[in-house]
Parts: sequence; C-alpha cells; structure tokens
Amino acid sequence: MSENVALPPSQNDVRPKYTESPNPGFVYGRKVAETPEGEAWVDGERAGWKTVDGATEDPARMYALMISGIVPRPIAFVASVSEDGVENLAPFSWFNQVTHNPPLISVSCSARPEGGLKDTASNIKATRGFTVNIISEPFVENANVTSLDAPAEVSEWPLTGLTKEPSTHVKAARVKESAFSMECELFQSVDIIHPTNGKHTATLILGLVKCIHVRQDVLNERGVVDYAKLRPVARLGDITYARVGDGFRLPRPSWKIEGEKIGEFLKGIEQGKSEAAL
Repeated sequence: MSENVALPPSQNDVRPKYTESPNPGFVYGRKVAETPEGEAWVDGERAGWKTVDGATEDPARMYALMISGIVPRPIAFVASVSEDGVENLAPFSWFNQVTHNPPLISVSCSARPEGGLKDTASNIKATRGFTVNIISEPFVENANVTSLDAPAEVSEWPLTGLTKEPSTHVKAARVKESAFSMECELFQSVDIIHPTNGKHTATLILGLVKCIHVRQDVLNERGVVDYAKLRPVARLGDITYARVGDGFRLPRPSWKIEGEKIGEFLKGIEQGKSEAAL
C-alpha cells in the first residue's frame, strides 16, 4: 500500500471478543477444501508459487518479504542505558519469549548498515540491564517515534511524552504507561555472522526476566492477562501496525481423551489402503 493513499480514521472504540474457532465441526483427517472457506483458500494456489532463494536474494528484498510474511509480530519496546548514562528507548518486532523456566525472552537487533551495533544492543552488552514494555493502542504513536535513527547521545524519551518509572532490579526505567513490563538482565548475546561474507549482521539478545510489572485492570479472574483489556499492537509488513482482533477458543487435544478415537481413525486409514491394494 502506498504511503500517500488516504485512509479512513482509526476505529478506536473497536474491542475484540472471544468467538468459536473458524471451523468448529472439524474432525480428524478432514481436508481443508471440505469447507466453503477452505475450498476458496486452496483454490488460491492456482495463481502459482514464487520461490525465493535466501542465498542470492537482495538482503533488502529479503527483509521486506520476511517482515510481510512473518506476521503478526509482537513488539518489544526496549529501554536501555549506555555506559555514559544516556537512556535509550526503541521498538523491536524481532522479539518473542524463549522459555518460562527460567523466564527468558529474545530480542534480535540488526547491525547498522555501515557496520557496528545499534544503541540498544550496545547498551545491553555494556550495562546488562534493560526493560521490555508491551505497547498498547492508546500510546502506539508515542512509541513509534522512538524508531527514529537518532544519534547515540540523544535520548528518545523526551520525544515520546511517556513516563519513566524506576525499575527495582535494573538501571533502565520501565514505561509507566505500559500495562505489562519486564525487567530483564542480559543472559546471553549471540553475534550473528553471515555464513558467506563473514559480516556481523545482527545480535541476538537473550534476557532473563527478573520481574514483571502488570496492571491489575488487564488481568482476568485467573490472574493472567486478558488480551482484550491489554489491547497490544503488533507489527505487519513495511510501516504497518495492527490491533489484535477477535480471539477464538481452540482447546489443545489430549491423547488421554482422544487417543482411542485417533487410533480408530488411523486404523481405518490403514484398512482403506489394504482394500485399495486388492
């Protein structure tokens, strides 16, 4: 989509809700095309495929393709402090949780085009402590301004209008307006080296979560976050963000409960193969 296209106003009163899954009548082995929506989806393959070679594709094109296809991506709004005390704030959508025990998160920071670490990776390697704050819809513009390519000696905090809240375990502040913030300590950093040209292209940061600050008003009756109350934003391709839409409830199958039924289904498949071979 062109950046110059006129867009309708944001519907800020839209709230997500929980619904059934798209195909609640699913049974084991059912083909995707057996539902009207699934049939239309499978029919899209008639347009053919484009295959992209990761070794030869232009890195800028590979970047654009990957961030458009790996969606939606959660955003780590990372606050860090340099050795000289400059406080940095920046968003990263190459982010996720790694494990809950010990509680670890990952943030990938690409290197500068001219080479060298970006401020966030440099700060975390030097001072080790940082915070990861989840961005909610009401302050997404505030957070987006920190994607500015400001010089290392310039702090993004004053530009945002956001509030610094002192952390309890690390030097870096957390964003008070964020309803879910994690204080983290560097667990491990991994320099990503290009296998062909040997260039340092990114740094993977693994952060040990020392504590979580979560607002009471975004918790449900079970004491965990209700995404409809948190209203997190995600990244899509190019400069596009997204709000989270309706969530559908889809239980994870249990072999203890479903094993016998699955066994009968698989037995039926084998029996059909045997009969077809006769």
